[in-house]
Amino acid sequence: MGDKLELRMRSVGPWGMNAYALVCPQTKKSVLIDPGDDPDTLSEMLAGSQPTAIWLTHTHSDHIGALDVMLARLDVPLLAHSGPHAAGVTLHANRWLEDGDVVQVGNFSARVRYAPGHIGDQICFVLDDDYRVIVGDTIFEGGPGKTWSLAGFQTTLETLRTAVLPWPDETICYPGHGPSFRLGDKRAAIEKFLEKDHGRFFGDATWDM
Repeated sequence: MGDKLELRMRSVGPWGMNAYALVCPQTKKSVLIDPGDDPDTLSEMLAGSQPTAIWLTHTHSDHIGALDVMLARLDVPLLAHSGPHAAGVTLHANRWLEDGDVVQVGNFSARVRYAPGHIGDQICFVLDDDYRVIVGDTIFEGGPGKTWSLAGFQTTLETLRTAVLPWPDETICYPGHGPSFRLGDKRAAIEKFLEKDHGRFFGDATWDM
């Protein structure tokens, strides 16, 4: 009997979006996170488990492209942040998630951390009694998620200070694109990034800019 959630990942869609599944090793209950594309790949990722919900980190199109198909295929509830959502997106969630909420995967749980900036409905899933966090597009190995306004970038800076950096060094971040990484390996670069005056910048940022 495992003592940690099994984490499965597949890269789907034209933008190489990381879809995740969490599987309870004891009950085999699972959740699907960010069904971006390729429904058959997503279904294969859930093999041998009993899906109980779909969770969204946020509503950009590359993260929800297969949402309707997977909701119909799995017949499970949708859990997501109440918004504001991406332009043109209307969600009908069964449960609206807010900062600090607890969500279940079989005998295990995760805590919701609100992390706006890249988009107004961005959340992370912090696995309880674990070192892993599903961060969506909050943060990547090379920099924070892209922003589309000065206000969005300033919000990202605050999210980095108040939501991300308080996590311990051993935290492994699992982003919406690209490889996972250990937060402690990036802490110095992030802190240096936050100390700089970026003026009126917004857009694609890197830690060394």
